[in-house]
Amino acid sequence: MTELDNIALTPTATPRCWALIPCAGTGSRAGAAGPKQYQTLAGKPMVMHTLDAFAEVSRIEQTLVVVSAEDTFFQTPKALNASFLIAACGGSTRAGSVFNGLNALLDEGAVAHDWVLVHDAARCLITPAQINQLLNACLNDDVGGLLALPLPDTLKVAQAGRVTATLPRADKWLAQTPQMFRLGSLIEALELAGDAVTDESSAIEATGLSPKLVPGSAQNFKVTYPEDFALAQALLLSRQTEASS
Repeated sequence: MTELDNIALTPTATPRCWALIPCAGTGSRAGAAGPKQYQTLAGKPMVMHTLDAFAEVSRIEQTLVVVSAEDTFFQTPKALNASFLIAACGGSTRAGSVFNGLNALLDEGAVAHDWVLVHDAARCLITPAQINQLLNACLNDDVGGLLALPLPDTLKVAQAGRVTATLPRADKWLAQTPQMFRLGSLIEALELAGDAVTDESSAIEATGLSPKLVPGSAQNFKVTYPEDFALAQALLLSRQTEASS
């Protein structure tokens, strides 16, 4: 390889930052009628709170929402005049939806050395400040990273409904989202990891890399179970009251 070849292979443009929101889940554990990400919380569908937070972060080039092929939510008046992109390429798993969404971003003009922040649609309490915190921590990192929270509780191992062991919690973290990695690296990692991984960090870890842990917030929880809706509603209403006062 010549010196000229090396120059040609070196990215010259400043990497951009994209957001990808997998939104093809059915929300079966939430016990709601229909996908949980579309249930109304504090006056609007849950996913719209999520998208509003990313829309306030100026360093995000564009946000892509991945939905299932039969999803019609974003054709309704509640989601019209939006500034985000929609890709109806959702897969049967979260990893599949993310992988398809990454390739959709390439079709939209993203390149391999750009950053992508993958975020759960049901983490509707994410704030622009938290997104910026992750960007600040990872933009100059060689690998990328994720928001996470040191485990506050005692961790038990169970079998048949009974405790079989207690694990030390000193080095344990609860993974959150967004998770921020180079687009090309994440595509390659997911290709190798397959559909079994439940977050992007796991796929990157499987390639031998160590993502950076960026302290998140306990409020950035994933609305999963029926009781989570009441807590998310209360926190969102509290924020709205604070913003208007």
